[in-house]
Amino acid sequence: MNRFSPWALLAAAVLAGCAAAGLPRLFPGQLPGWPSQLLTVLGLALAFAALLRWQLPEGCDTAPTGLRRRYTRELMLAMGGYVVVLFASITLLRHIDAPALRALVALLPVPPIALALRAMVRYIRDIDEMQQRIELEAVSMATAFVSLVYMSGGFLQAAHVIDVPSAAALIWLFPLVCFTYGLAKVVVSRRYR
Repeated sequence: MNRFSPWALLAAAVLAGCAAAGLPRLFPGQLPGWPSQLLTVLGLALAFAALLRWQLPEGCDTAPTGLRRRYTRELMLAMGGYVVVLFASITLLRHIDAPALRALVALLPVPPIALALRAMVRYIRDIDEMQQRIELEAVSMATAFVSLVYMSGGFLQAAHVIDVPSAAALIWLFPLVCFTYGLAKVVVSRRYR
C-alpha cells in the first residue's frame, strides 16, 4: 500500500509550520501575508492527517488502491485549487468596489469546493457496501454534531450571550463538518474492525 506514514505527514506538517514562521523573518516586509497563512493551514491539515493515520484502525478503508489513488488525486487537486483561489479572491476583494464584481470574485472559491465534493461522492459511490456504511455513519454523525453546535450557537447569539460574525460562522461550516467527519470515522471504523 503506497500511503504516507503518520511520521512522514507529521514531518511535512512541521516543515510547513517552520516555513510559515520563517518566511516573514527571511523576507521582512517583502512578502504579502498569504504565503505564511497558506503554509500554516497546510501544516495544520497535515498534522490532522497524521493524527487520523495514527488513530484509524488498519483496514478501515477497504477501497481498491486505484480508487483510493483517484480519490486522493481529485481531492488534493481540488483542495489545492481552493486554497490558491481563496487567497487570490481575498487579495482581489481588497481592490474591488463594484458589487457585481465583488460577488463574482467572492464566489471564486466555490467551484473548487464543488470539485472536492464531486470527488467525495464518486469515491463513496464506487466503494463496497461495508465501506459505504462506515462513510455514511461518519458523515451522519459529523452532520448531526455540527448542526447541534450551530443551532446552539444560534440560540446563544439570539440571546446576546455571544456575538459571532456571520461571515466567520458560514465560512467555517464546511471545514468543521470535514474535521468532525474525520474524527467520527475513527470512532465508526473501530466498531467495524
